[in-house]
Amino acid sequence: MWKPLTKNNPSRLSRRDFLKLAALGFGALALRPLTKLDLPEFPQAKWLGRVTVGKVDVFLHPDANSQIVGALYEDQVVPWIRETVGSMPGRINQRWVETPNGFVWGGQIQPVANLPNIPIASLPTTSLGQGMWVEVTVPYVDLTLDNPPARAPWLQYQLSINLPPRFYYSQIVWADQIRVDADGQVWYRLNEKYGSGDLFWAPAEAFHPLTTKEISPISPNVDPAEKRIVVKTWEQTQTLSCFERKAEVYFARISSGALYDAWGNRVDAWETPFGEYPIWRKAISLPLSGGSASSGWSLPAVGWVSLFVGTGVAIHSTYWHNNYGEPSSRGCVSASPDDAKWVFRWSQPVVPIDPGDVTVEMPGGTKVSVEKKDF
Repeated sequence: MWKPLTKNNPSRLSRRDFLKLAALGFGALALRPLTKLDLPEFPQAKWLGRVTVGKVDVFLHPDANSQIVGALYEDQVVPWIRETVGSMPGRINQRWVETPNGFVWGGQIQPVANLPNIPIASLPTTSLGQGMWVEVTVPYVDLTLDNPPARAPWLQYQLSINLPPRFYYSQIVWADQIRVDADGQVWYRLNEKYGSGDLFWAPAEAFHPLTTKEISPISPNVDPAEKRIVVKTWEQTQTLSCFERKAEVYFARISSGALYDAWGNRVDAWETPFGEYPIWRKAISLPLSGGSASSGWSLPAVGWVSLFVGTGVAIHSTYWHNNYGEPSSRGCVSASPDDAKWVFRWSQPVVPIDPGDVTVEMPGGTKVSVEKKDF
């Protein structure tokens, strides 16, 4: 059972526990040495914000025309006091986040928490072999690459600019081995079941093992034929609604395909396809990538993926921005982790935790209707 770490639940095993695990075959002496990677000392607050871009300005008021009083840099974590509406000219998203030092535009700060976990001593046996799906529950965790050289584009890029590879709050990945080092620190070996083959080690306390209960179906007694999802993608309306018969049972802000690139050029390939499509595959976690070598993207360990267009368009969780309500994706329907998970659990097909990935033949699962506004 997952429990957050407290003063009474330390993040390190005692030497006695270490020796017990070593006796079970998890000793580290014969394996490649691991660089010590303690979790950072994140700020003490119930909710935190992580900066998702290189630099953001901090303003005196939630208004881009007010005085700049500071700056925050990528992956910096600060207390998240509240979210409010302000003024950001040129953007649809007008949400701001108050921090102890001022206000930051909300689209570039991910809401996160710091909830370390008690590591487990052994892995369950599944149809995929020994392992489990784990979710990051701290703002970020540094990784050690176990099998260089780097394969995935995102990892090659990180290493090329001398940045440590990291997983971020809400990312989901497969853990298939456990190690305990001589200091009693527990490590999970992590891999993406459908990724490029990179293997990582990371401190186990950063990861919460997913349970069957957490992904159990929502409203399983409702006729699947009476469930449908409506996505509205016009520029000023970026929403997702789930319906049972005629009743709207869930609503969320989303980010659909961006209409223009950073230089103001229209990019039709990024637009979310209009029409009605059935969900044909769902996976607890997938790597997402696309585009060209010069303008592509590579996103590992994306959670709660519901694919509904054969070209790879999906409703999925997002950890790289908080810009919901404004088109900003590369064709997919980006949603917050909580919203993407709800849709994943509610829609068809049902996905068991083992193996965590289901593909269905036509006519497919729950219908997704992507609408555009007629002007």
